[in-house]
Amino acid sequence: MICGLLLLDKPEGLSSNAALQRVRRLSGADKAGHVGSLDPLATGMLPICLGEATKVASEMIGGRKRYRFTVALGAATATGDREGEIVERAAVPRLDPADIEAALARFRGRVRQVPPMYSALKHQGQPLYRLARAGVEVERPPREIEIAELTLRQREAAAFELEALCSKGTYVRVLAQDIARALGSCGHVSALRRLYVEPFAESDLISLESLERQCLRGAPPQLLPPDAGLAHLPAVVLAGPAAERLAHGESVAAPPSAASGGVRIYDAQRRFMGLGEGDGEGRVRPRRLFVEPCEIP
Repeated sequence: MICGLLLLDKPEGLSSNAALQRVRRLSGADKAGHVGSLDPLATGMLPICLGEATKVASEMIGGRKRYRFTVALGAATATGDREGEIVERAAVPRLDPADIEAALARFRGRVRQVPPMYSALKHQGQPLYRLARAGVEVERPPREIEIAELTLRQREAAAFELEALCSKGTYVRVLAQDIARALGSCGHVSALRRLYVEPFAESDLISLESLERQCLRGAPPQLLPPDAGLAHLPAVVLAGPAAERLAHGESVAAPPSAASGGVRIYDAQRRFMGLGEGDGEGRVRPRRLFVEPCEIP
């Protein structure tokens, strides 16, 4: 049974769901899910959970993400990237690095950002992008995000490349538009790459082409164990009887490591059983358990 994480280097021009379905078919997994969507324009790390590992995907969505992107000045588009229709043009002022740095400083730290209409967020049950395609715009309350790092890498007369480390929920397209406004112009994202999703900063990516070659040779896909992105959760190891009772839906006595909140659970053979919830009073209950415990290399 396939169970684990694959760190895909998503190619440009493919939606996250289309990439996910290709990985699922190639790997032979019965189910799959991705951690954090990427627009078709974007490339880079797309963590994909295969098999029972889909049950832990929600615990990794909150990780910070690092992006490298290019802001093209002088034209704003409906979608905020180069694939959208141009809706506004503006002059491009002469900028030196000090001008750009002064603008970037305004966006570091905790800031509020208005989500774009072209997004999967919902309004009265309808995805915003569907409303946007119908020419409808609705009010979107701003959300607090955090930009931990925002640096200038390269600049040209009418474009510059930035790198950002940001929190869950950050829309890079909106960030690019807002920075362009702060510089006295308008703009859009012309290139975007996600370098990593925490905690996989130092991990190698696999391309669809490499995955296809592996599968044609009959080799299993190179997967990380399903608990690879869960180091932020305390580990709880249960003895045989306790593990068996937990697997049947009972809460059980737990070691001191099971504080209040989410925990990752292992049986006595150090096989990963899934997620549990500590009550802070010495007991843990099941939250999302695997059908069968997963061997961890």
